[in-house]
Amino acid sequence: MADSNVTSLFRSTAAHSPSMAALARESDGTGPVDFCIPCNPYFPTPAMFDEMAARLREIITYYPSSADTITAELCNLLQLPPSCVAMGNGSTELITWIDHLMVRESLAIPVPTFGRWTDQPMETGKRVDMFPLQESSGFALDLTQYAEFIRKRNTKVAVICNPNNPDGGFIHKQALVQFMDAMADLDLIIIDESFLEFADAEVEPSVVQEAMLRPNVVVLRSLGKNFGLHGIRFGYLVANPALAGRIRSMLPKWNLNAFAEHVVFILKEHGAEYAQSLQQVRRDRLDMASHLSALPGLTVYPSQGNFLFVRLPVGAEGTVVRDRMLTEHRILVRECGNKIGSSSRFLRLVVRPQTDVRRLVSGMEQVLYGTRRGAAVPELGTGTNYSSGTAAVDRLVGATNGAGMQNLAAQALLGTGTSGVGMPMPVPTPMPVPAVAQMPMQPQPVPMPMQVPQPQLVPQPQQPQPQPQFEPMVAAAQVQQMPMQQMQMPQQMPQQQPYGVPAPAPAPMAPQGPTPTGVPARNGLTAAQVRGATSPNGMQNLAPAPATGWPNAQAQAQSWPNAAGMGQAG
Repeated sequence: MADSNVTSLFRSTAAHSPSMAALARESDGTGPVDFCIPCNPYFPTPAMFDEMAARLREIITYYPSSADTITAELCNLLQLPPSCVAMGNGSTELITWIDHLMVRESLAIPVPTFGRWTDQPMETGKRVDMFPLQESSGFALDLTQYAEFIRKRNTKVAVICNPNNPDGGFIHKQALVQFMDAMADLDLIIIDESFLEFADAEVEPSVVQEAMLRPNVVVLRSLGKNFGLHGIRFGYLVANPALAGRIRSMLPKWNLNAFAEHVVFILKEHGAEYAQSLQQVRRDRLDMASHLSALPGLTVYPSQGNFLFVRLPVGAEGTVVRDRMLTEHRILVRECGNKIGSSSRFLRLVVRPQTDVRRLVSGMEQVLYGTRRGAAVPELGTGTNYSSGTAAVDRLVGATNGAGMQNLAAQALLGTGTSGVGMPMPVPTPMPVPAVAQMPMQPQPVPMPMQVPQPQLVPQPQQPQPQPQFEPMVAAAQVQQMPMQQMQMPQQMPQQQPYGVPAPAPAPMAPQGPTPTGVPARNGLTAAQVRGATSPNGMQNLAPAPATGWPNAQAQAQSWPNAAGMGQAG
C-alpha cells in the first residue's frame, strides 16, 4: 500500500477510520490485520461461516421476515419479553431515534467515549454536557462526581457506557442501580452495554432486568460486536414497554436484513461456541496487555472491553504511528486524536489472537524505537487531523486537534448576535496545546492485573448542600485555567439536590428556538472547550476518581448467556 494513499484515505472518509473494503481496494485486495474495529475474532466459527456461505443465494434473494418476528426469536433466546425490546439496524440507528424522540434539551456524557453519543445530539441542536474523565485516574468514571455534574447543569438525560469505549472502564452493577435510583427524576438514563459481554469483573453485570422496571431507563446492547459481525448491522435496546414501544413504533417494518434474521435464528444452536469465544477474548486481553506493557514508555489502561486503551511514549505522535504501522507492517490501529477528551497520544487496540498480537508488538517496537529501544518516533511537524464523521465536531476540533477554531461561534451566529437563550456568546479563542518538547519526561505507569475494588459512593448527606454560585460563560481560552466548579450554567436553575436524593421533577421549559450547529446550546461547553479543558494543564482541581483495576478472570461454564449477559442458560 502506497504511503500517499494512506493520508488520502483517512482524510476523505466520513467515519473515524477507512472501511476495510476501502483499504483492501487500495492494496492487493486483502485488508490489513485489524486492530481497529472492536469485533469478536472467534465467532462465528468457521463452520458457521461455511453454512452461511452455502445459503448465500437464498439469504440475499428474498425479503427477510418483519422486525417483530426477528425480535421475538431474539427475545426467546435471551428470555426477555418482546414488549420491552426494540431491534435496530445497528446501535447507531437506535441512538439516532433515542436522540430524536427522548432527548428534549440536554444530554450528559463522560468523555472520551463513543462518538455518536456526543455527535448525534450536537447535530440536532441539543446541549451536550461532557464530563471529562481524568487521565490521572486511568479514565475511571466516578459516579458521585458525575451525578453532581448533572445536577449543577440541570441536564435532562444521562448516558453511561459500560464498559466505556475507548478505555474499557467498568462500573459494577450495584453502583449503576444506585445511580439510576438517585437520578430517577431525569427524563432518561441510558446505559450503553455494547461491550458488556466481554467483561468478567462480575458474573451478571447487566442492568437490563432493572431497566424494564423503571420509567426512565434504556439499556443499549450490541450484537455485531459480540458476534463478530459488524457488517450485518444489528443491535437492540431494553426498556419498559412504553419506552421500548415508542422506539419500536418509529422503526421501519423491515429495518433488519436477511443476514440478521439468519444469524438470530441459528444462534440457539451455537450457544456453547459463543460462550467459549467470549472466554477466549478475555484470556487474550490479559495476554495482550502483558505484552504491550513490556514496551518502554507505553501505558496500558485497565479494560473490560475487547480492546485496550494505550498511551504512547512521550514524543510519539499517534497519526505517525498509525500511518507507519499501516504502510510498513499492514496493521490497522485506531488513533484517538479526534475523540473528544482524548488526543493523538492515545491508541485503542482491539484484542486479537496471540499470533496477531506478536506481530503488533513487533511492529510497534520498530515504529516506536527503531534500532534504539527506548527512543520514540518524533512529533509530527504539520497537522494531520482527520474527520470525526460529523460537520459540527469537525468545525470545532478538526483543523486544530482540539485547540478550537478562532471566531467559530461568531461565524455560526452571524446575523443573530445572540445564542438560543438571548445571551451574547463569547468568541472562542485558540487554546494553547503544550508542545511535546516542553513536557517533562516522567516514568510511565504500567497498570497490571490487580483486584477490582468495590465501587464506592459518597454517603447521602443529612443536610442539603448550599446552592453554588455559578459564573457566566467564558471564552474557550479561559476554560482550561478553570476548575470544574466554575464551568457552570448561569444562575437560572433550581436549588441543587445532594447525590442520592431524587430531585423533584422540573417544570417543562418553554421552547427557546434551535441552537446554531456547532454552538453550545443553553450555555453548555463546545467540543473544543472540553478538549482544551482536558489537556494536561486543564481541570487541575477535579478530584481524581479511583481506578477500577484489572478484573479477576472467571471461567464460567455456560452454554448461552441470558439477558444479563453472563448468567447461566435458561
